[in-house]
Amino acid sequence: MPNKLNDLDPKTWLKFQKSWFIHNPPPRKKGVLRHPAKFPETMAQEFIEFFTKSGETVLDPMAGTGSTLVAALRCGRNSYGIELNPQYAEIAAQVVQDEKENLFSSDAAGVQGGLVAKMIQGDANLASQYGIPCVDYLFTSPPYWDMLHAKGAQNQKKRRDSSELDVVYSDDPNDVGNLHDYEQFLAKLVEIYAGLKPLLRHKAYLTIIVKNVKKGGKIYPLAWDIARELGKVYTLKDEKIWMQDNQPLAPYGLGSAWVSNTFHHYCLQFRNEIQVST
Repeated sequence: MPNKLNDLDPKTWLKFQKSWFIHNPPPRKKGVLRHPAKFPETMAQEFIEFFTKSGETVLDPMAGTGSTLVAALRCGRNSYGIELNPQYAEIAAQVVQDEKENLFSSDAAGVQGGLVAKMIQGDANLASQYGIPCVDYLFTSPPYWDMLHAKGAQNQKKRRDSSELDVVYSDDPNDVGNLHDYEQFLAKLVEIYAGLKPLLRHKAYLTIIVKNVKKGGKIYPLAWDIARELGKVYTLKDEKIWMQDNQPLAPYGLGSAWVSNTFHHYCLQFRNEIQVST
């Protein structure tokens, strides 16, 4: 049968269809450590290779330090990234340029060197204004609400003690990670993703990596709420569970209450099928 979705062989296709996977990110390079929540290029590449064919176009509307663009380059896809924070956008642009030079220095025919990998410093709300062509796949991860503002988190304490590492994404009022009201945050996030619909080709897939969050002794089902609300704009097709088994355990609530060590994320799969009336 012809493969209309990707360039994978049947064995690799079947392996990716498993509903959970373990991926422990490799150590982060010094240049991108500043960003407080970078996801691994190696994992992004696996998703991009499954949901696109060579030469197609990938978008990350919250690109951070450019992981999605680097992954797209490595598997021969065009890519665009939008990042609100000017400093992260600058880091990403340099990371992408370095990756291009490293990958294509021996590309005598110049085939791979013709790929587009463009970082845009701007607001994802304004994505339609940036001249982005028709997109075949969207891969991204949003802020996990305002959890980077949580002072008690151990990883945040380490960052506060360092002058070289950011604790939050930015102090920009347009940064959804700075919204402290959960319902307002959720509505704004869904609005941003819904606003990207005109850029996506019909039946393009979207992968949003997110997890539920804990705050004030309560769990906020962020992943499930995004699935429900964004499912009104795109078709919610499935989920994959990303698990990390190399994280140290902490004795939260030991001897008094149930508080889990949460080392999994939801990779929500949507498809641009629903026609939204205007």
